[in-house]
Amino acid sequence: MIDDDPFAPVRKPPSLEAQLENASIGDLEARIEHLRGEIAQCERLIAAKRAQRAAAESVFGGQAS
Repeated sequence: MIDDDPFAPVRKPPSLEAQLENASIGDLEARIEHLRGEIAQCERLIAAKRAQRAAAESVFGGQAS
């Protein structure tokens, strides 16, 4: 027997707002910690890219794009 009905309507996943509304306090706290980790990673990458740009500008002069 096939479980997947090819003619069944496709269900959209719940919106982020609905997911957050239904999440427990622990789940929300874990999500915040995960997002803080992603933000820290982005900040490190931005700093590294700025340093790389500054190094290129010091070698080649002018504004690197």
